[in-house]
Amino acid sequence: MTTHHDTSWAPETEPAAPAAITPADVADAARLVSFGLQAKLLPARDAEYAELVRRHREDPPFARLADAVATGMGLVVLEVSPRAGMAVAAAEDSVFAVRMGDYSRRAASESTDRFLHGLAHLAVAAMAFPRPEDLADDGYLGRITVNGVDAFVRQACRRLEEQADAAGTNTDPQSDAPGLEAAWRVWARRTATGATKDARRLSGSTIGIVAKAVMFLVDSGFLQKVADDAGGTYRTTARYQLQVRDLAGSAAMAELLDLGVVPVSDGSASLLPPDTGDELVADAGLPFHSL
Repeated sequence: MTTHHDTSWAPETEPAAPAAITPADVADAARLVSFGLQAKLLPARDAEYAELVRRHREDPPFARLADAVATGMGLVVLEVSPRAGMAVAAAEDSVFAVRMGDYSRRAASESTDRFLHGLAHLAVAAMAFPRPEDLADDGYLGRITVNGVDAFVRQACRRLEEQADAAGTNTDPQSDAPGLEAAWRVWARRTATGATKDARRLSGSTIGIVAKAVMFLVDSGFLQKVADDAGGTYRTTARYQLQVRDLAGSAAMAELLDLGVVPVSDGSASLLPPDTGDELVADAGLPFHSL
């Protein structure tokens, strides 16, 4: 008699044990993090980097290992993708952290100028991604100019002055007053360009301050220069978009956008036309944004 076995009652095979992590895996994970720390390097320009990014996306155990290596180094992984590579941000206590205070102290000796450098960075971010949909669209490339950023801040200064006049509070605030209220008078009174004896732009002028902020962002892999027009024309990178997404929830960014100098909710043009009531810096046309 032939016996038929009912395979439905066969004992289930135990799942295979996960492969043990090898020293080579750890080395590859650390290598991926090291690529991520090279801000200007993209996977498209390095085959090894591209392969490690692919492995991170397709191999969950390796992804967890690489993320753990980054965490142990005081880094926060923002995204791992072909467009951005391994985009990381330094935690506050990380040895890799570049604090705005450290940057501004290097860029300026006066405490007031340090505040203006921070405002310049805020303005660049607001102009590069003025609408929530700009930040949400991974394919969006912002475009800014140095002169355009200065013109934007001066337009914001005029808006703040109008609000202060309407409220009857247009008096000088204390030097340590928080928010944009403390900055607009200083920026508005500062020369836009100025010049040294050999006709170089003054580093303490507002356009000089914006230029320093922009070069810092270029060195950090957040902006790329595309032309010399209007003091320098730059486009954003995927890494900068990820960084600004974190900044977008800050009170300072919200305060700047709430002035209405750039629209933030409707689908109209990304920037309002310049105010022709007051003369702006020569060639300070506001930068355009294209989807």
